[in-house]
Amino acid sequence: MASPIVAQPLLAGVPLNASADAPWQENLNMSMICRDCKEVPPNLVEEFSSGDMVCGSCGLVLGDRIVDTRSEWRTFSNDDQGNDDPSRVGDGANPLLNGSQLQTTISFGDGGSGRSRELHRAQNKSTHDKATKGLLTAYKEIGAFCDAMHIPKNVSDTAKHLYKMVDDAKALKGKPQDVLSAGCIFIACRQCKVPRTFREVFAVTKVTKKEIGRIFKALEKFFAAQNQEKMDQVVQSGGIVNPDDSYTTTTSTRAQQLCVRYCSHLHLSAFCQSVAEELAEKMSSVGALAGRSPLSVAAACIYMASYFTGQAKTAKEISGVAGVSDGTIRNAYKFLYAERDTLIREEWLKNGKGDMKRLPPS
Repeated sequence: MASPIVAQPLLAGVPLNASADAPWQENLNMSMICRDCKEVPPNLVEEFSSGDMVCGSCGLVLGDRIVDTRSEWRTFSNDDQGNDDPSRVGDGANPLLNGSQLQTTISFGDGGSGRSRELHRAQNKSTHDKATKGLLTAYKEIGAFCDAMHIPKNVSDTAKHLYKMVDDAKALKGKPQDVLSAGCIFIACRQCKVPRTFREVFAVTKVTKKEIGRIFKALEKFFAAQNQEKMDQVVQSGGIVNPDDSYTTTTSTRAQQLCVRYCSHLHLSAFCQSVAEELAEKMSSVGALAGRSPLSVAAACIYMASYFTGQAKTAKEISGVAGVSDGTIRNAYKFLYAERDTLIREEWLKNGKGDMKRLPPS
């Protein structure tokens, strides 16, 4: 009968590689040792064939069900021509493509006779799928757009998944591919909490802001209807709706979400960023800037926070990042300056972090 695993600490003050003249040092490392031999360091052997951990000195079984972490296949790549690895595992299935994706592919390496090339062409003709080719083209375009906008990979994957949902349902026929891609990217950015404005999407995709707004509304309506239909089917079959699998309608971009990215581009401190976020949150809801564009609100709050924290940025510098004219920033800042006594918190003035005297009148 196998004995349970016993974890005992090494002898305190006796490091494994310490010399006799070395000063005493407590060793808190934990190690498995044989309860009979008590050798330090232990002489343990992993027998993957039986799944046991055995003491190499006395043969006592110290543990069972050892997981074999070695590869489960043999490779003969050194013996084959061209160093081809004939392992039987292939690429993982791509959930963004249709079909089982288990088709056999004929290679070109036949010694130069050309027969395999002819077979490869014949196979491509027989297995050619227009839908898959169109999806791959759209995925490539979405990936290029996301890379140009410096968007994380999870946003790109979300946009591709949304595009596949539209393509599978054969919805929004007649819409150009670049327009659908721009709309999916815009929605994916909002879902992944990295919102982008219409102007930023237009700068990369060259799809007009008006067209992006139209396709955005159409896609939101389509996804909401499809999600409601899916939920109704689950309820009718007696199942329970999983809220994580349902589509959530996106909300409009808030000014405080834009402050984080704009402050990062302007190389402002974390304290300045937090001040700008709180100013934007207050003024967007109850202040005189309520109802204005979040771009204008975010730019004006950053303008005020930068001067308040002693990291002054001109309206022209902020306009280059936010895409708002410097005149619009100054006009919005006038409302902030008029409410400065109620907006500035006392904690911000402590230890000289912020000073209201630095704020310009206009």
